[in-house]
Amino acid sequence: MSVRRPGAEFGTRCEIKNVNSVRFVQQAIEYEARRQVEVIEAGGKIVQETRLFDTKNGTTRSMRSKEDAHDYRYFPDPDLLPLVLESSFVEGIKATLPELPDAKKKRFIAMGLTPYDAGVITGERDRAAFFEKVANGNDPKLAANWLTNELLGALNKAEKDLADSPVTAEQLGGLVALIADNTISGKIAKEVFAEMWTTGKDAAVIVDEKGLKQVTDTGAIEKLVNDVLAANPDKVAEYRGGKDKLFGFFVGQIMKQSGGKMNPAMVNDLLKSKLEG
Repeated sequence: MSVRRPGAEFGTRCEIKNVNSVRFVQQAIEYEARRQVEVIEAGGKIVQETRLFDTKNGTTRSMRSKEDAHDYRYFPDPDLLPLVLESSFVEGIKATLPELPDAKKKRFIAMGLTPYDAGVITGERDRAAFFEKVANGNDPKLAANWLTNELLGALNKAEKDLADSPVTAEQLGGLVALIADNTISGKIAKEVFAEMWTTGKDAAVIVDEKGLKQVTDTGAIEKLVNDVLAANPDKVAEYRGGKDKLFGFFVGQIMKQSGGKMNPAMVNDLLKSKLEG
């Protein structure tokens, strides 16, 4: 570790010991850089030495000085032969490398993921491969949300690894597809996911068995909207009088009475037209 003024010769280096993690490396560099700058700006000189990084207080202290290169015990090894790598060999190795994490993260961001989600997913190779299967043919952002929030959250709570997940990537992808095509709502999807976790069944099977398909019939939705408005005339009057926040109350009542099966977007549109009509 050494510092120098812009354009000046390289400074005197100090060797830092006891940096056994990336975090400690960062702390040691930051402290030692500040220390050396302060010494130089105060008119002092940096001594070539070995310094110990104290992990408790984040500082370095002198261990022993090293004046010359021979103090470092440098010596040639006659048994080490010159190693010459042909450029064709290097290019061949590059061609066989898999997609590296940074490139994969960049690709995921281009697919619509946030940098945070892309970082979480590419943090582990198996996790990234799992995501690719979930997102296959699905909305990448929706797939990422269900992987990082629901599945990883459940695995963490159960103290399981991704490799031991009761829900496969293909099964999670199937659930995401049902949400995307409005077969089920996001709320119902969580109920389906819980059933998938305990039974190992596919989402489509659970939806059929439990009759959880989302209602998209305009007539059925309109009837329920009318029933809720007729049952709450005082709230309707208050809403039309300026209490816009009551809109959420009506939506909640409609979804509650339908067991969460009504299409939320259709409910919102019909309800708004009724209230403002």
